[in-house]
Amino acid sequence: MAAGDLITADLKLAGRLDARFFALLQAVHDTGSINKAARTAGLSYKGAWLLLETAGNLAHEPLLVSATGGAGGGGTRLTPAALGLLQAWQALQAEHREFLRGQQARFTQLPALAGLLRRMSMKTTARNQFFGTLGAVEIGPVSAEVKLLLKTGDEITATMTAAAARRLKLAPGKEAIALIKASAIVLVTDFAGWQLSARNQLAGTVSRVERGGVSCLVVLTLPGGATLSASVTQEAVEALGLKPGVAATAVFKAYAVMIAAQPDA
Repeated sequence: MAAGDLITADLKLAGRLDARFFALLQAVHDTGSINKAARTAGLSYKGAWLLLETAGNLAHEPLLVSATGGAGGGGTRLTPAALGLLQAWQALQAEHREFLRGQQARFTQLPALAGLLRRMSMKTTARNQFFGTLGAVEIGPVSAEVKLLLKTGDEITATMTAAAARRLKLAPGKEAIALIKASAIVLVTDFAGWQLSARNQLAGTVSRVERGGVSCLVVLTLPGGATLSASVTQEAVEALGLKPGVAATAVFKAYAVMIAAQPDA
């Protein structure tokens, strides 16, 4: 599927014959060699044979015919049964793509749902992703600062280069997503009268602690209902007494926030 598609689906025949298998069949047909076909399809020689032999054992007729030596130099070719299977797949693939294009077109009539799916379609390692609308946008000669207003009423401040802000065409009222890695967040349970320089300080309550071998993932629920995850050490969890119900503040620098936006939106 093309990048940006809101609807994707993988087509399979008999629950196991997928695009990888048929790419291998096509490569065998094109090259006349299992070895060459495996490389073309991005498979190991052993993996290619495993796919072909498994399918061949389940078929009523052989899928491959191999010849050694002779005037043609030997090789492997598809049987009529395999060719018929390949052609059926290609026809189904064409119909499948056309169906998905039609369903995708329907979402242009549902902008709210399309917007939701588009936001959810971005693949990133950042654990924390927040959708909102840009408030104040200040672009200077070198750097820029923006404030993202979340639907829950919370606010996140981000800094970036002025060039990045102009490239994304950031402006008040524009929808955007804030990305923050869990490792960039510090949890504070008691400020003891001290103030921190970090622009982002979101107070909430610990709702979940997922313990790992070395570090833990602590999930904080903010008053508006949004959740924020922080990666902290086992020792820190014990020292701060972090457990569900404990009040804590998530602290992170503005430069630790990455802003994503549709530049042409």
